Amino acid sequence: MKSPISNLKFLPLVLLLVSSAFAADIVPDDAQLAQLAVQDRGRKKPFTTLAQESLLTLTGKSDYQPTEVSPKQNAATVLIDLWMQPDKWERKPLIQVSYQPLAVGVMGLPAKQKLFSYREVADSVPLRTLLTDLQRQRMRTPNVELTPLQKQAQQLAERVRLYESWAHGQVALVPHPSKADGVWLPIQDIGTYYNDASGAAAQNAFVAAREAWLKNDTTTFDTAVGKLSKQLAALSPGVYPTPDELSFERFYQHFHPFRWAWIAYALAAIVLGVTSGWLEKPGYKLGWILILLGFGFQIFGFYSRIAIAGRPPVTNMYETVVWLAFGTVLFAIILEAIYRCRYFLLAAAPVAVLSLVLADALPTVLDSSINPLVPVLRNNFWLIIHVLTITLSYAAFALAMAVAHIVLGKILANPKRNDLAPLHNYLYRTLQVGVLLLATGTILGGVWANYSWGRFWDWDPKETWALIALLCYLLVLHGRIAGWWSGFGLAVGSVVCFLAVLMAWYGVNFVLGKGLHSYGFGTGGYSYALAFVIAELIFVALAIFKKRAA
Repeated sequence: MKSPISNLKFLPLVLLLVSSAFAADIVPDDAQLAQLAVQDRGRKKPFTTLAQESLLTLTGKSDYQPTEVSPKQNAATVLIDLWMQPDKWERKPLIQVSYQPLAVGVMGLPAKQKLFSYREVADSVPLRTLLTDLQRQRMRTPNVELTPLQKQAQQLAERVRLYESWAHGQVALVPHPSKADGVWLPIQDIGTYYNDASGAAAQNAFVAAREAWLKNDTTTFDTAVGKLSKQLAALSPGVYPTPDELSFERFYQHFHPFRWAWIAYALAAIVLGVTSGWLEKPGYKLGWILILLGFGFQIFGFYSRIAIAGRPPVTNMYETVVWLAFGTVLFAIILEAIYRCRYFLLAAAPVAVLSLVLADALPTVLDSSINPLVPVLRNNFWLIIHVLTITLSYAAFALAMAVAHIVLGKILANPKRNDLAPLHNYLYRTLQVGVLLLATGTILGGVWANYSWGRFWDWDPKETWALIALLCYLLVLHGRIAGWWSGFGLAVGSVVCFLAVLMAWYGVNFVLGKGLHSYGFGTGGYSYALAFVIAELIFVALAIFKKRAA
């Protein structure tokens, strides 16, 4: 009888065949591709950026790896191959369906699988029925509130449409002849704008690139792409982005300044924490250097996004998260320069790390893509005055919450200590900054609302929760002045009140999803938010119990 073990000698060959089925035979030059501009959602960007954003939308990942044994492929390789050889991809797993009630409950797909082929999704009769019913429901009631299942089905339909746009070659490469904001066209429609020799030359360059791709000829493909980008730029020099603009965006996308920022902040937190009571002076100086280094990375990140987008850097949830980290460190630097106590830097660093890590690690929840402003945000003056002020108030409250954690942590370690008066003062000053900014931002928000929607106040969920958060903090400060509670109560209030900020900031946009502030809506991250709330409440409860027991 033949041993079963002997069959394993073919395993490496099987794994090789499986991996080669997904492997790319051609890897294009990223720098060359970045010089090829496209128009997407009203913005001109490098082709590589569009490919990265498209793959993230389709698969939920920045690289493509359908199986554990298959090699990773970059976004440009996958999307170009889908564009050039759509038939090849119809039955390859490229579309994410991770919501189990939809994938398993409705579509009957395997529970352990997350990526599925276009045919598996597009041919799903239950999915088509669900989407048809949803369309009819919306025709009857346009403002109907969607269920989580309906929202996920709608998002899946958008991923299918994105796949089809690539498969059908709907990539807007051809610039408008004269208008900077004019509509760009796919290469097959170039004759609509340029029915002459220049248009034919660009089309021939594209054909050469396609033929080289199908032959797996990397060198010829890169050369053809270079010619294509130059031909397209020559068609409309005043409309097409300059090589420097395209190269700068490519550099920003590859450099990841906010990632370097959280690394610097994490090192600062470690240094400042470890050297408390040991090598304090050199540790304090090194902590300052690392904080300023991370702050510099953040400044460069915001400068890059402003230069690329031509607008202020706070228009979606991702940008508010990285802005909160920036504001927290900014206030910490200012207050630390005044008081020289170490606590502000020590408190701000973990907040900045947590914020930036979440922004870096959850790209499907916090979309980092740079998009044009929605109409209600296009008046930059009101955007700067209202949105940045409100978000900076959240940053001040986040810093206060972190300082309060230090206070409560010391109470947990020794509930009878009575040397925390300086920390209570630092906490009080930080709360004052936050309340001033939140009150100012809320009032100016009414002015912006009147300018944008024709009314100052409408009890919109965002407005209501901003007011609730403001009243919570006013109560905490008033109670401290009136002697209702001590510095310990101030610390407890700083932590608990931040949960109201979390609701106004995240809850309204991602949980309720209602109101006029729809430009900030999103989905996902519920488990992280819930875990944070539970952890904070447990931490506060332990501190109160320890304090009362002392």
